[in-house]
Parts: sequence; C-alpha cells; structure tokens
Amino acid sequence: MSRVTYHDAARVFTGNSPVRAVDNLRLTVDDGEFLVLVGPSGSGKSTALRMLAGLEEIDEGSVHIGDTDVTSMPPKSRDIAMVFQSYALYPHMTVAENMGFALKLRRIPKQDVRQRVAEAAELLDLTEYLDRKPRALSGGQRQRVAMGRAIVREPSVFLMDEPLSNLDAKLRVETRANIAALQRRLGTTTIYVTHDQTEAMTMGHRVAVLADGVLQQCDTPRELYERPANAFVAGFIGSPAMNLETVPLTAEGARLDEVTLPIPRGAMDSLGGGSEVTVGIRPESLRLVSDEQPDSLALHVELVEELGADCLIHGRTAVDGKRLIVRADGRRPPALGDTVHVVVRDPEEIHLFDAGSGNRTA
Repeated sequence: MSRVTYHDAARVFTGNSPVRAVDNLRLTVDDGEFLVLVGPSGSGKSTALRMLAGLEEIDEGSVHIGDTDVTSMPPKSRDIAMVFQSYALYPHMTVAENMGFALKLRRIPKQDVRQRVAEAAELLDLTEYLDRKPRALSGGQRQRVAMGRAIVREPSVFLMDEPLSNLDAKLRVETRANIAALQRRLGTTTIYVTHDQTEAMTMGHRVAVLADGVLQQCDTPRELYERPANAFVAGFIGSPAMNLETVPLTAEGARLDEVTLPIPRGAMDSLGGGSEVTVGIRPESLRLVSDEQPDSLALHVELVEELGADCLIHGRTAVDGKRLIVRADGRRPPALGDTVHVVVRDPEEIHLFDAGSGNRTA
C-alpha cells in the first residue's frame, strides 16, 4: 500500500526570527491518488514535498509511506522517485542511459534494465529518441525523459516539483494532459507541486491549498471552486480570481455600492451580528443588463481584456469605487470609459466570509 500521511509535520528554519515553512501539516494521500499541492511562492508546498522525499528535515511530527514511518530514513530508502523542474539529465548520456542509470546503480541485470527502459519509452513516445543525447531534444522531450527515469524505478510514490515551469504555454497544456493520463494508467500515488492553479484544477483528483506553511483546504477541484473554505482559497482558486469586497452588513443584506445583496437568514445568524461581511462573487456569476433593470450595479469600465469568445471587463462601482471583474460575451465588449450595469446571476452564487477571520460563513 502506498498511502502517504503527514502527521502534524513541521519544518522550522531557525535564526533571528524562526520561520515555520510548513506548520503542523496534517494530510493523507490515498493509494493511487493524484494530489496537487498548490499555493503562492513561499507557501511551503515545495518544502512539504522535500520533507517527504527526505531532502528537508522534519522538525516536528512524522511522515509515513504506507505503514512505514520514513521520518528518519535516508532518501534512497523511501521508495520514491522525484521529477524536478530542471530535468537534471546527464548531458553525456543517451536517453536510454539516463532513464536506466538509477537501475544500474542498484545492480539490476542489464536485460531487465533494457526491458524497463523500452516499456517506459513506449509509454512516453520516446522509443525513437533512445540513442540521442539530451542536447538533441526539445524541452518537452527532456521532460518526458525525466518522467521515464522515474517510471522505470517502479516506486511507491511519484513526487513532481513544478515539472512544467520551463515549458512554453502550449507545451505545458499538452504535457499536463499527458502526465494526468499516464498517472491514471500507472495507478501510482503521485504528489505534484505547482503555483499554477489552472494546472492544479485540471490535473489533481484532489488539491491541497497552502498559504504561509498552513494547509487552508484540501478537496476536489469542484468543491474548492464552489465552496472555498476561506477568503484566501476563494481568491486563489479560479481564473480570473473571485471578486472579494468587505462591505457593510444591514438587516436586509450586504450593501455593495447602492445595491443590497440578499443574504439567507441562516447565513445572517452565522455572522453573529457583525457590522461588516466579506462578499465573494466570481466574474462569471455577474451578467450585463440594461441600466433600467432595478437593483443593478453601475460599473465604470477601466479595462477590457478580449479573449475571443469571452471578454473580461474591469471596472469600478460608481459610488464606493470598488473594483470588480465581469466575464461577458466577447462578441459585444464595451468600450473604455463606458458605464455598464451588472447583476448577480443567482443569489446562491454569492459567497460570504467573516470580515475578521476570513472563514466561510455561507
């Protein structure tokens, strides 16, 4: 069994002001699962991965692979294979030699090495490149060689640390689809680190969001999108980001500019009588309407991003100057300086967060 478990694991960098790069991480990755660790730079995601690999010390708590506590084990004894951002290929070796080098060090019989390399090369469409050196390959091909080197080891767990960050945009889309498909075929437990939330949402069975070393939420991509646990997750997951504004709270609802957004009674009770609430509305949850529609919100257009089928309208509310982004039909974009009117498509799509803690209330 290749379940991975972090038991309140922490990494503390000491100095004049100690930093908890990973703070009491409690997380379980099921056998065969593809889990993505995502967060901004400095969130602790790569440190958490390196703790599992044995490349960073674990100062508190423990890490298990299956039923084995690997906290104090050297990296070579952990039965993991890691794919790095930099590929880390030996330039003087051929593709086949690079892929089989770890097996050679383990004194695996040459015939078995050749067989495993050939099988991995077929999986990754690298068969015709086995005799080439890395310098004769494209970036995407080099990344596939690095993947092949990990596959031939037949580890219990794959660890991937931003493996696509050196690729151009088109190749990243193609390669991430290939990695996800390959993981489904192999069924190997995989932990993948990225700062790109689009990668996280399209690849992972579940996504764990970290900020300042603390796990914010771990759930399916759909659940993260529809029910973010706090304002940080709400603002991080989704492209473009959710509109988040702290506004006054009245008996009728949340007051945004001159419009009152209705809040369910249960949500009002959970807010505990506070005077403010943080309202979250995704750009796709707003729609353009005529200026005659009651309770519409007037926006002064400051920027229009035309994306083909869609456009993103960046504007400020007429009274309070709150900044909002609206996703609209790209065939009829407004002009800069125009005033447009918007409403929320469905009140159920309004997210509410405590103005103090940022935690979800509804």
